Amino acid sequence: MKAFVVTGPRRFSVWDVEPPVPGPGQVVVDVERAGVCGTDMEFFSGEMAYLSEDHARYPIRLGHEWCGRVSSVGEGVEDGWIGTRVTGDTMLGCGRCRRCLGGLQHVCEDRFEIGIRGGWPGALAEQLPVPVTALHALPDAVDAVAGAMVEPGGNALRAVEAAALAPDDRLLVLGPGTIGLLAARFALASGAEVHIMGLSEPSLEFARGLGVHGAWTSDRLPRLPFDAVIDASNAPGLPALAVDLVEPGKRVVYIGIAPRSSAVDTRVLVLKDVTAVGILSASPGLAGAIEKYASGSVDPRPLVAAVVGLEEVGAVLAGSRPAGCGPGPKIHVDPRA
Repeated sequence: MKAFVVTGPRRFSVWDVEPPVPGPGQVVVDVERAGVCGTDMEFFSGEMAYLSEDHARYPIRLGHEWCGRVSSVGEGVEDGWIGTRVTGDTMLGCGRCRRCLGGLQHVCEDRFEIGIRGGWPGALAEQLPVPVTALHALPDAVDAVAGAMVEPGGNALRAVEAAALAPDDRLLVLGPGTIGLLAARFALASGAEVHIMGLSEPSLEFARGLGVHGAWTSDRLPRLPFDAVIDASNAPGLPALAVDLVEPGKRVVYIGIAPRSSAVDTRVLVLKDVTAVGILSASPGLAGAIEKYASGSVDPRPLVAAVVGLEEVGAVLAGSRPAGCGPGPKIHVDPRA
C-alpha cells in the first residue's frame, strides 16, 4: 500500500509499504479521510518536541485525525466490526498503569500516539492498524469529512466543557485555527456569546461567517467582561494575556502549545481567583463530538478547505495552500486519490 513518510526535517516521500496485518485485539481500517494538523507540520519542520525527547524518530508516518472502514480483524475481535465506519482515539495507553486503570490512558507515560509517538504508524496511508478498544463507530449522519474532524472536535469540545460556560456567558477564543473555530462552534451551540481574537483579517472574516458575535485583532479587542478565555493559539505571549482578560472568579483553558516556554504570573491567577485548565487529547471528548456532529448541532465541514492526495501532502506541510481551496483552515487527505 502507499503511505506518506517524513524521512527527516523537510524531507518526505510516498513509499510502497507492506499493508498492516491486525494483531490480537486489533483491526485494520481502510482510511477514507485524514486531516493534516499543526503537529504534523512540526514533525515536518523538525521542531516537534517528541523528536528531541526520543518519543519519536524519523522516518515517521504521520496522521492522527482520520476516519475509514474496518476491513479486517485480528484474534479476539468480533467479525461484526468488518465493514463498520469508524474513527478512533489517538492515545493508546498501556492499559496496566494507574493512569490507564483510572481512565486517563491519554496521559499514560508509556502510551503510543497514532502517527505521533512510539512509532505507531499514522493515517496518511491507505490502511491503518488500530486497537479495537480505541474505535468509535460513526453513524450514517457523520460523513467522511466530518468523521475526520472528530479528533480535533473532541479536543475543542473538551476545551469548551472545561470553560464551564452557562447559557449567555461570554467566551473569548484566542486563535482562529481549526481548534479555536471548532471550540467557537461548540460554544455557540451551547448558547454562549462567542468572540475570537486573531491576526489576519481573512481568518477573522471567515470566523464571522461561522456566526461568532465578534472577531477582533488584538488592537481592536473591546474590553468586555469575558466569563472564560480559551487559548487555542501557539503564541507564547497569549497565555498571560488570557489571565489578564478573563473575569475574576472565572476560567482560562489552555489547549494551544507554544514553541517555547510561555510565562503566566501565578500571582494574577491567585488575586483574580482564576481557575486555569490544561487540555491534552481528544480522548474523553470523542463520543461527544460524534454525537453533536450527528445531531447537526455542530457542523465541522465548513472548516475543510480542500481534499488532496498523498502526493500533495508535502507541499501542504511546507505551508502551501492547494489551488482553488476554500477559506477554511483544515486540509484533508484522501489516501486513495
